[in-house]
Amino acid sequence: MRVLLTGAQGQVGRALTTLSPPGIQLYASTHRELDICDAAAVRAVLERVAPDWIVNAAAYTAVDRAEAEPALAHGVNAGGPQQLARAAQALPQCRLLQLSTDYVFDGHARVPYRPEDAPNPMSVYGRSKLQGEQAVVEILGERALILRTAWVYAPQGRNFLLTMLRLMRERGEVRVVADQLGSPTAAESVARAVWAALARPPGPRILHWTDAGQCSWYEFAERIAREALAAGLLERPARVSAISTAQYPTAARRPAYSVLELASTAAALGLAPRPWAEALRATLQGMGLASSPDAAGS
Repeated sequence: MRVLLTGAQGQVGRALTTLSPPGIQLYASTHRELDICDAAAVRAVLERVAPDWIVNAAAYTAVDRAEAEPALAHGVNAGGPQQLARAAQALPQCRLLQLSTDYVFDGHARVPYRPEDAPNPMSVYGRSKLQGEQAVVEILGERALILRTAWVYAPQGRNFLLTMLRLMRERGEVRVVADQLGSPTAAESVARAVWAALARPPGPRILHWTDAGQCSWYEFAERIAREALAAGLLERPARVSAISTAQYPTAARRPAYSVLELASTAAALGLAPRPWAEALRATLQGMGLASSPDAAGS
């Protein structure tokens, strides 16, 4: 199977590259190598690679900055997938998996969002990602596949985990919102679901995948503090204080509840989601081993 991966330097892109299964011919492209908003460049790459699948992991992910840069956010998150889908349309064997987000929902639910639930994004970022979903489905129909995920983190890049670790080291304490609920998700968990989706027979057009369980950002930060200390990533315990969304105003509105329903995707892909706390512990332990003096000197 020939797979063209965009956004290869991002969190999920790196995990997809690392976990690429045997037998996959992976053509991993960074933004520098392929600007998905450049129609001519996209066509040229697809003609050269002739992929069976495109996995679009490229995205504009600066949620708050998007409120001041709506044209840029929509250009990348909606226009980019549209260009990929149009180019894929000319290759009869080519399908496209578009990565999307829990932020396409408004957070008014109190039970996990199912793939068939109606989106209602509250932010520029959420609207741009939804338009990207709609574009690929409109152009490619049954050859389009959407995989939504949430609260993604990894040992590299820009994410909540790394921000918390930096602030805990610098300040010794953090104040974190406790009234927004979701599911922290390791990038490698998303990557495993993507590879499973590419290998499966045709099924649901929209998939939801995160690590299992739910928590608030505050609970996530508390667990980061405990596990990071145990892994040797913090020299001393960090204090984590709970605050409300109202006490931490941001440019973009975020859903108060964005837990995704996983059962339908688990059945379709034959996967079992990992508990989010277990995945976090494994990530931090790996980071601790990588930063140890023995690892540095080996």
